[in-house]
Amino acid sequence: MRLTVSRKAHFNAAHRLHRKEWSDEKNELIFGKCNNPNFHGHNYELIVQVTGELDEETGFVMDLKVLSDLIKSEIEECFDHKNLNLDVPEFLALIPTAENIAVVIWQKLRPFIPSDKELEIILYETARNFVSFKGEN
Repeated sequence: MRLTVSRKAHFNAAHRLHRKEWSDEKNELIFGKCNNPNFHGHNYELIVQVTGELDEETGFVMDLKVLSDLIKSEIEECFDHKNLNLDVPEFLALIPTAENIAVVIWQKLRPFIPSDKELEIILYETARNFVSFKGEN
């Protein structure tokens, strides 16, 4: 029997959407307010979902305490109250769009999730803007 378990978390982070090789005018045209040279921030809501077979002995797909600890150590401690462009190595050369943030979160968590489980990241940048990434399970 396959089930999906989910764990919610959140972090606050600042960022700027900007390509150095583009002119200021092009960056403003493409990224608008998100190109603010002084950065801007979001209260990100994160849902991490793990799908797999139900373990008959434990009744778990995955121990949610283990998943919670992974999210805290690998994501919240790395991203929370940080400037993604300046403080997070993965974004030194990668624009921190919601899409790219979701992919990076998946990449950071995937090594810790058993290979027989699927991993999906759902990241809310605002209450109305969110992205989902399942990766290459």
